[in-house]
Order: sequence, then structure tokens, then C-alpha cells
Amino acid sequence: MLPLSEEVIRLDADAESPIDAIRIAGNLLVQAGKVELAYVESMVQAFQELGAYFVIAPGIALPHSRPDETVKEVCLSLVRLNQPVVFGHPKNDPVQLVCAIAGVDKKAHIQMLRSLASILSDEAKLNEIMRATTADHVLSTMQHS
Repeated sequence: MLPLSEEVIRLDADAESPIDAIRIAGNLLVQAGKVELAYVESMVQAFQELGAYFVIAPGIALPHSRPDETVKEVCLSLVRLNQPVVFGHPKNDPVQLVCAIAGVDKKAHIQMLRSLASILSDEAKLNEIMRATTADHVLSTMQHS
């Protein structure tokens, strides 16, 4: 089960750049008390240093940083952008779905990545998420296998 709740889902957010998109997704986790602001900035820094490595599929980005003391609990946010944003990935741009993830340790981090990838690789579920009009709709789509 993914650590996802309505408070960390935002639909039709406006982002001018990849960094905006990462901060929107990260700040949802900060507001929910799950990570510190420093974690969001480390996600931005990872993007600036390493590029769009976390754009894992067409239109989908999973920004994250290394598990550390700025992560209070395993968590995930989901942001669907109003307009897709170019992250600089050679095959998977532009991005419209941004899921920020944070793990308390490497094992939890990898387990969450696997669970999320499994859901997002299901075309029917992904289409449902992209059409959803409420956070509750997204949540029920992602929680039911």
C-alpha cells in the first residue's frame, strides 16, 4: 500500500519549469509534516546536478533524493500538471505527472519506487489518474489493484 493521502495530491498545478514542478510536489510533503524543506531542496539539487534521470516513463517524473534525517516518514506526493513541462529527458518529455518520493532508508525507498512503478505502468490506471477530477478519485484508483 502506497503512503498516499488526499493532502499530498494536487491536480492541475501550474509549473513554469521542472524546478517549479519538483518544489510543488515536495512542498506538499513539507506541508503534511512528512519531510523537511531541506529534502525538497536536495531533490532540486539532484535534478540540477544529474538531470532528468528520474523521468522514468513518457510524461512521468519521480523526483527524489537520498534517504536522510530530513525525511520523517516514508512518503509520496502526486502532482498532475495543468500543462506538461519539459525536464530535458531525451525520450520521456514532456512531463505531466510528478510524484515526489522520500524514504527513511534505502530499502523503503526502493519498495516504494517498485509499488509506484507497478501502478503507473498500468495503462488503465494511469489514464484514470490523468482524467481524475478529485484527489479522492486519484487515491481510489491508486489504492485498488
